[in-house]
Amino acid sequence: MLAAAHGFERFMHLAPCVLCYNQRQVYWAAAALSVVAIFLIRRGPTSRLLFTFNLLIGVAFLVSMCVAGYHSLVEWGILPAPDTCAAGLGAPIGDDLASQLEGPIAVPSCAEPLWELFGLTMANYNTAISLALAIATFYAAYHPMGADTANELPSEAAAE
Repeated sequence: MLAAAHGFERFMHLAPCVLCYNQRQVYWAAAALSVVAIFLIRRGPTSRLLFTFNLLIGVAFLVSMCVAGYHSLVEWGILPAPDTCAAGLGAPIGDDLASQLEGPIAVPSCAEPLWELFGLTMANYNTAISLALAIATFYAAYHPMGADTANELPSEAAAE
């Protein structure tokens, strides 16, 4: 999700709004939790450790869903935009970033989506993807993978 967001910013020259940055921060938190989990699990995985980190990462994805859902409701005009959102569309990010930084920087409004696909905005897609990731992570917490038995030889009793 972070790669997609940065790709939209870099290659499509779409400047993110304040709520877009908030959505990214939650993904950075989930990534940090994942790195810590990988480090700790490599030192000695326990079922309690796996369960705890899956729950924490799942909660991070639920928070992401809520932030993206709030952004979606702002875009649809159901909820008011926060005070930190600008009043209008920002200027697209150009290739000559140095010249753009010489003057005031226009920040896009949280209420006006810059991109849509099939009538859905980036915030709408992020809401759905965050929910799917939360469900998958909670599923992994409550249904851990079993031991890897693919390389084991069948026992003599099973062979008969």
